[in-house]
Amino acid sequence: MKLLLTDSGIKNGSIQAALVSLLGKPIAECSALCIPTAGYGAPDADPGGPWRFISGRSPHPMTDLGWKSVGVLELTALPSLEKEHWVSWVREADVLLVNGGDALYLCHWMRESGLADLLPSLPDTVYVGLSAGSMVMTPRVGQDFVGWRPPTGDDSTLGLVDFSIFPHLDHPACPENTMAAAERWAAQIGRPAYAIDEQTAIKVADGAVEVVSEGHWKLLNPTS
Repeated sequence: MKLLLTDSGIKNGSIQAALVSLLGKPIAECSALCIPTAGYGAPDADPGGPWRFISGRSPHPMTDLGWKSVGVLELTALPSLEKEHWVSWVREADVLLVNGGDALYLCHWMRESGLADLLPSLPDTVYVGLSAGSMVMTPRVGQDFVGWRPPTGDDSTLGLVDFSIFPHLDHPACPENTMAAAERWAAQIGRPAYAIDEQTAIKVADGAVEVVSEGHWKLLNPTS
């Protein structure tokens, strides 16, 4: 897939330009499916969070960018549906917009629903993650970001990219997310990782990784 892994959505012109380049056409010509599931799993979750994400009333621009159409794909509902039915919805979408919340809860339902198995077969689909929606694509999130505990008991996620993500760097709402904390976290992760702030996203296309930022970020544990 083509990935745009954001901290806080499409927060600036550089990130939006990266999104349009991945889509290959204007946003107004693209159909989107939004996935609110992660918003239910965080320890401080409330039912208003997924609604704000779906309705575009969140401070994290995702569904309100002027898409041709927006539908909702709730992963917890998919196991009760005919697979061919919902798979057709995913294949017809130009972009998947994936909410933040709890990355391990999201990972669990991506696997349980079958979406995780489907994602690698969607080379033309753009995946846009928000916070946990971005972290779920990495190999692991680290113990600092374990909230909801999966049946496996570990912190592993989908591993569709080979780096991890420390989000919300120096955000006022997350005073504990300092660069020093990110460096301690990265030492435990033991693999390449990016600490990113709300003005930053990571673009992945054709195996190439590009940081798109009007803010602050740092590559931790670089391989060279």
